[in-house]
Amino acid sequence: MYGVTIAGIGPGNPDYLTMEVKKAIEEAEHIIAFGRAGESLKSLEKEFINVKKVDEVIDYIDKHENVLLLASGDPCFYGITDFLKAKSITVERILPGLSSFQYMMTKLKKSWQGAQFLSLHGRKEDLEKVKNNRLSIILTDAQNTPSQISQRLKALGAKGRVYAGYNLSYDDESIIEAEIGKKIEDISPLAVVVVEYEMDQG
Repeated sequence: MYGVTIAGIGPGNPDYLTMEVKKAIEEAEHIIAFGRAGESLKSLEKEFINVKKVDEVIDYIDKHENVLLLASGDPCFYGITDFLKAKSITVERILPGLSSFQYMMTKLKKSWQGAQFLSLHGRKEDLEKVKNNRLSIILTDAQNTPSQISQRLKALGAKGRVYAGYNLSYDDESIIEAEIGKKIEDISPLAVVVVEYEMDQG
C-alpha cells in the first residue's frame, strides 16, 4: 500500500488555503476530495477524485502513488489523520489548514486560549463538561445541532450564551447568538458552536 499526503483546506472558501496547500494541489498527480471539499475548490480548475466514504479513500491509496487527500479544516483537529493511521495507512506528510473554530473565533473577535474542545460530529460527548469551563467550542453534525445543544445545556442547568456559526467562510455564512436554552435555527448540518458558560451561578 502506498502512502498519502493529507492537506487541510481550511473552512471551505479557497481564499483560506495556505500557499503550501495550493502548491501541493498544483503538483499532485492524484487528488482525493470528499464532496464538500471538491465543490468548494472548483475555482482551482483541478481534477479531483470525489469520494463519499473513507473506505473509498483507502481503496484508492492502495492502488496509486503521489496521492493528496484534501481534508476540511485542519487534518489534526478531529480530522481523518488518526483514522487513516489506525488503518495502517502511511501518512507521508500533513499540511496544516485553518480550522473552522479558529475562523469562528476571529469572527466573534474572541480569544480561544484556555477553551475546551468537544466534537459531536459522529461522536458522543458528555455536555456536562461544558460546566467545567467558561469557554467551550463544539463541532456539530446533523443529529447534534446547535439548537439541540442549546436546549440540552439548559436541561443540565447551564446558563450563558451560545454562538452558532453555519457555512463558515462561504457566501451564505451565518452566525447566530442566543441565550442557552433558546431555540436556534438549524441552517446547516455542519456548524461550530461556541458556549460562554456563566461559572458563577451559585
